[in-house]
Amino acid sequence: MKYTSKTYKEIMLVFLKLGVLAFGGPAAHIAMMEDEVVHKRKWVTKEKFVDMIGFTNLIPGPNSTEIAILLGHARGGKKGLFIAGISFILPAMLIVLGFAIIYKNYGSVAYVSSIFDAIKPVILAIVLQALFRLTKTTLTTIEAFFIFGIVLALSILGVSEIPLLAIAAGLMFIYRKIKTFRQAKSLVVEPISLITLFLIFLKIGAVLYGSGYVLLAFLRTELVHNLGIITNAQLIDAVAVGQFTPGPVFTTATFIGYLVLDVPGAIIATIGIFLPSFLIIWLLHPLIDKMRGSKNVKHVLDGVNAAAIALMAGVTIELGIASLNSILYGFIFIISAFLLIKYKLNSTYLIVGGAMIGLLMFFIN
Repeated sequence: MKYTSKTYKEIMLVFLKLGVLAFGGPAAHIAMMEDEVVHKRKWVTKEKFVDMIGFTNLIPGPNSTEIAILLGHARGGKKGLFIAGISFILPAMLIVLGFAIIYKNYGSVAYVSSIFDAIKPVILAIVLQALFRLTKTTLTTIEAFFIFGIVLALSILGVSEIPLLAIAAGLMFIYRKIKTFRQAKSLVVEPISLITLFLIFLKIGAVLYGSGYVLLAFLRTELVHNLGIITNAQLIDAVAVGQFTPGPVFTTATFIGYLVLDVPGAIIATIGIFLPSFLIIWLLHPLIDKMRGSKNVKHVLDGVNAAAIALMAGVTIELGIASLNSILYGFIFIISAFLLIKYKLNSTYLIVGGAMIGLLMFFIN
């Protein structure tokens, strides 16, 4: 099928628009894409769109970005795939880069530090909300709770993420196979190089399943614990910026890349973390229906999802201990968590509220 420059321009403009307006996390991003692409423009049917959502749950990477890539492919083939993904990521990357420049150059200024300190409890509450929501849909069986407990314990003890994800996938696969068989029978240091930074984020982008908040666990292990090139506080600040700006949370990589190696680091880190999504969809797109229908793949995915929830819980505990170091921050965390979980308040309002409290505390003190 031949595609025209008009088609490619349409794809670019649609996803640039979505990239600028896509606040509220992956679920909100997907809802906006459904409204813009399925209902208004009718690029794909509702059934096909649901198939795309299912497919992205079977592969690593940021779901909403991957759906943008799939929609671009459906509209404009291989070129459309890259145009849609890049157009959706680029606005968020540039906005986050701007915040990173301000943070790195002025973050030591008292009022800026005060603002970020007050935002951190809100970010922890947002992660807790994601945990609460995902737990209800993921930990629905005894075996999933069992794997969750094992992975959480091992994570707290310091075991790294990739082995834990592999162990969880293997355990769930073996358990389900045995169960099926039985039923059948019975019925800040030296700077790292750009190449190293690229490889770190490439690895994360290639193996990270589940919510974008699982990114916290990977970044903490690689950059805080192993290399020591950023602090826990800087990690939460990076996620805060990724959260209250539009687009995918994975643009946290842009922020961290800039902190480590300025603009080249921001670009390299962003390319590294998103590149696997483009390549995986490019290669596996023809298998979308077969993968969704495979029981074996579903067993593996169930194990990975349980492990992802445990990793999120582990990093929430550790970062909570490091960040909730005053009565005020504890109060902000509790109120934020209550409003998010009970009333599903838009997280952007809470982040802005946290920033205002931080600014007020600066002037009071």
